[in-house]
Amino acid sequence: MSIDSLIALFGILLAATWTPGPNNLMLASSGATFGLRATIPHIVGVFVGFGFMLFIVALGFGEVFERLPVLQALLRWAGAALLLWVAWRIANTKAPGEPGARTKPFTFIQAAAFQWINPKGWAMCVALVGQFMGGESSIMVAAILAGVSMVSGVTSATGWAAFGKFLQRWLKSPRHLRAFNLTMAAVIVVGVFFILWSGLGA
Repeated sequence: MSIDSLIALFGILLAATWTPGPNNLMLASSGATFGLRATIPHIVGVFVGFGFMLFIVALGFGEVFERLPVLQALLRWAGAALLLWVAWRIANTKAPGEPGARTKPFTFIQAAAFQWINPKGWAMCVALVGQFMGGESSIMVAAILAGVSMVSGVTSATGWAAFGKFLQRWLKSPRHLRAFNLTMAAVIVVGVFFILWSGLGA
């Protein structure tokens, strides 16, 4: 991969990983609720999980979904259903110490596994593989894609969790925390309907 392509890849990934999406909104909510240190496993799970997923897709796993469109449809709807559940969970997050409050954020495994049913993640994988992979699968190029995505991902995941942590003092008010989490949940719901509408329109 040329230096120009590498710079372009890094720019694309920075823009893609920093824009609001399910991962970033969940990280912001976790940072606000549990703090930055407790959210570290979630942060690592996001960028490592996506990097691994991108590596696998770049090596040709994505062709399976191209040959079997029904699997793409199932993934789209399963991902949408899970994201709506995530939005509901965020919207109903209670302050630590309240009855029924969550006691811990996502684990590394939960965050990494979530990448495989995140529609935004799949869209990014398909776009990057189509743009940067040649006619034949190359382990080196796949590794570069995964590596750059993880470098970009660690900055965005940490940044969004830190953003939530920054708001933590203001969010000590149950009313403020409720408003924040409802906003995060609403953005996810809007994103889900946009994804489904786009897919149906295609």
